[in-house]
Amino acid sequence: MKITMIGTGYVGLVSGACFSDFGHDVVCVDKDARKIDLLHENVMPIYEPGLAELVSSNVKAGRLSFTTDLVEGVRDADAVFIAVGTPSRRGDGHADLSYVFAAAREIAENLTKPTVIVTKSTVPVGTGDEVERIIAEVAPQSGAKVVSNPEFLREGAAIEDFKRPDRVVVGCEDAGAEEVMAAIYRPLSLNQAAPVMFTGRRTAELIKYAANAFLAVKITFINEIADLCEQVGADVQEVARGIGSDGRIGGKFLHAGPGYGGSCFPKDTLALMKTAADNETPLRIVEATVQVNDARKRAMGRKVIRAMGGEVRGKTVGVLGLTFKPNTDDMRDAPSVAVIAALQDAGAKVRAYDPEGLEQARPMLTDVEFAEGPYETAEGVDALVIVTEWDEFRALNLDRLAKIMTKPLVVDLRNIYPRAEAERAGIELHSIGKPRNDKTMPRLTAEAI
Repeated sequence: MKITMIGTGYVGLVSGACFSDFGHDVVCVDKDARKIDLLHENVMPIYEPGLAELVSSNVKAGRLSFTTDLVEGVRDADAVFIAVGTPSRRGDGHADLSYVFAAAREIAENLTKPTVIVTKSTVPVGTGDEVERIIAEVAPQSGAKVVSNPEFLREGAAIEDFKRPDRVVVGCEDAGAEEVMAAIYRPLSLNQAAPVMFTGRRTAELIKYAANAFLAVKITFINEIADLCEQVGADVQEVARGIGSDGRIGGKFLHAGPGYGGSCFPKDTLALMKTAADNETPLRIVEATVQVNDARKRAMGRKVIRAMGGEVRGKTVGVLGLTFKPNTDDMRDAPSVAVIAALQDAGAKVRAYDPEGLEQARPMLTDVEFAEGPYETAEGVDALVIVTEWDEFRALNLDRLAKIMTKPLVVDLRNIYPRAEAERAGIELHSIGKPRNDKTMPRLTAEAI
């Protein structure tokens, strides 16, 4: 089938490359001429493991191409996917749908045959109705049908997620559009039992937001349990393993840390809250999740300050990991930004390193010294903080760290290192949700209980 992808951001580029790898003919359209030029040179605008190789092989096979010409892209397409950004709108937090609606209008102006218009962007409930209205207004005789097909890709594992998904959600109100979508995703049946789930269009739109909100709740829940663990002398990793082994709960997204960030959870929880409020159905659990998560990021900076004795003015802190998660260069709502701000506000100097995110981080972080590697970051610092769990931070030479740091103090916000291993190297380790010190931990007596 001939597929057009409007937008070559994270979702559009990964989806377009994967569709072409299935054997479809895919044209990716973007108004940013510089981005298209780079793609023609096989230079990716985002970091995603395996993406450059996937794009290159399908361009060579003639199944994938890039253009700034939407007319060329839409001409004779069987399906046109809208994969443009929907950032939080300034002022009220609603999803900004201006790019989606502009794309819908331009698509409608250039349709040459009955086409399925697919909203791939994350959009609030009812957006498909408005896209349908725009199509009907601009091209009333086009016969175009509007479908919702939200993405569920994890940055850093997007290609695997696309090709072997837990499910594909397709929301449509037309049998013909359903047949087209079934044909587009038919190659997935070679990998697993048909994962395509057909629903109503509004239901599909809500599934995306509900899924992200639930995962955000799960992360925030285990982070609060981690705080309790520190107070009562329990181990959050063992707690997570204990509750995660329950099939009703599951072990994913139960890793305590400095809070969630990225391009999806922060804006999607906010957009869902706004939709709920507009429909007089407030989501109190989601509201609390957003508030707790926002507060937690800066609280991690205070945790570092406490570990350093409560006074950091004039001291240097090394920060390992800046992106919101490993295997991406995405700095959007990254916890590192709030952690560094808290340290700087307290008078600390900060030196930082990230394997892929330095280019994105530089304009976001002021008065930060950027290093070229983990050991360069640790040289002469008074404390080292692990914020993002990149693979190259998982097996650092702790003996070497202890020797090159002014004070061998590590605050591990991702629970990578066991305390015993750090102590053997002479490092004072502070973790998340771990007993702080058996000698100082208050114990409840039988009488108190």
